Parts: sequence; C-alpha cells; structure tokens
Amino acid sequence: MAERVRVRYAPSPTGAPHVGNIRTALFSWLFARHAGGTFILRIEDTDQARTVEGALDTIFASLKWLGLDWDEGPRVGGPHTPYVQSQRLVLYQDTAQVLLQRGQAYPCYCTTEELAEMRKAQQQRGESSRYDRRCRNLTQEERHVRESTGLQRVVRFKTPLEGPPITVHDMVHGDVTVELSTLDDFIILKSDGFPTYHLANIVDDHDMAVTHVLRG
Repeated sequence: MAERVRVRYAPSPTGAPHVGNIRTALFSWLFARHAGGTFILRIEDTDQARTVEGALDTIFASLKWLGLDWDEGPRVGGPHTPYVQSQRLVLYQDTAQVLLQRGQAYPCYCTTEELAEMRKAQQQRGESSRYDRRCRNLTQEERHVRESTGLQRVVRFKTPLEGPPITVHDMVHGDVTVELSTLDDFIILKSDGFPTYHLANIVDDHDMAVTHVLRG
C-alpha cells in the first residue's frame, strides 16, 4: 500500500465491551500490525447521558488482557491529543460554525413536541419518518425571532436535494451507492454543544489522518 495505514478503534464507554466491539478491535489491530501501520484508540464519549461509570477502565483492561496495544490514544499520547471526544468539543463546534457560514448547515429550533407530532403525522400518512426540513429555509429575521424567545437550537447538515447519487468504494463490498433522496438533514451538533456521531467521527478521522475504517 502506498499510504501508511492508520486505523482506529473507537469504543463508547456506555457499558462493557461486547463481542462485536472486540472483533472490530482485533481486526483493526491485526490490519495495522500486518501493514506496519498505526493502531489508534479513540474514546467516543459524546453521549454523556449513556456513559457508564467505570466503563472506560473496562475498555482499557479488555484490550490489555487480549494483548492489543495501541500506538496512539489515552494513556500513551500521540500527535493528535486528546483522544477522548469530550475533550475535543471546540474542534466540532468550530467545524459546525464553518458549515453554517458556508450555507452547508443550518440551525433548527424544532421542539421535541413538534418533532413528535411531525413523526406521528408521517406515520399516519404511511410515510417514512424523517425531518421535514421546516427550519431549512428560515430567514434571518425568523431565526432571530426564535432565538429571542429562548428556543434552543441544534445544527443540521444541509443535505443536497438534487444531484447525482453518492458512491463510495468499500474494500469488501465494492462500490456502494446512495441516492440523495434517501438522506435526511441529520443533526450534527446538539443543543448542549456536543456533536453527534456524524460530525465527530468525520472531524476526528480527518484530523487523525485515518486511512481505513473497519466496522463490525
């Protein structure tokens, strides 16, 4: 391989590692060692509500017991510290701000109740449940009114509505094609300032120069 392999194992401290987690860690470690590359351990703890006390120590202990050492990550350091997502919030918030400025993301002020009513109406019509983009084209004045009333906002990615299908190459499955019409305007930054998986993973993989991603 022309590029130096850099793979990451990125567990969440929401409980004890299960077989699927360990299999992903094992294959990633083996691939890195076979290719003379780098095995990165990254902790994805942005879902603070589901974080379990002691789970982080269990993750470390499980890897050590299996003999899976990491080249970069917590307890060993590396050129891309910190390797714990809750300590990297500024990176995600800055990226979300750049996307907002470029018009590639937008603030959404929908309440939990509004979203529940929207999904219920879609189900009654026999439609797939997805965000209806009601905040996508708000004017600056409309946004100002909502913010002045104290409404909390999230940031959503502005998925293109038209264009060719997106094709990515998977080393196992080959080309995988997705139609734009099947994609949602997903949330990338929550109202508490924490990113969702969709934003944090992309920012971190880019920042840490990850070349391959192995998933269970």
